[in-house]
Amino acid sequence: MNTLLIFFAFPIAVIIVSAILERILNNPTAVAALIFAFFIVITFAFFDETFLIATLAYTVLSYITAAIVRFVNSNSQNDEDDSTCGCRSVNNSFTVDTLGSNSSNSFGYRCNRFRR
Repeated sequence: MNTLLIFFAFPIAVIIVSAILERILNNPTAVAALIFAFFIVITFAFFDETFLIATLAYTVLSYITAAIVRFVNSNSQNDEDDSTCGCRSVNNSFTVDTLGSNSSNSFGYRCNRFRR
């Protein structure tokens, strides 16, 4: 039973929780630190010191998952920014200069067409 938890249930739970926490915290290091703190408590409350190796592996898995989720989210936000000139507006009435100079929309926000 413990083998199934260690190799299947805990890693899947870590991946799911890390993705959710990354969306909330926007910091992969904080996500990994929370996972590490949780599993350290689990290690000494329910398992023995040999589970500490799995705790370290779960921490690395958590950081990798959070970094991937952050990368995917940043790419999808860049795609949205390209279509709206980097500015958000309720009525989408943007004034964009075709030469790439800075311009303003109806709310006075500054945006640059060719920023990255």
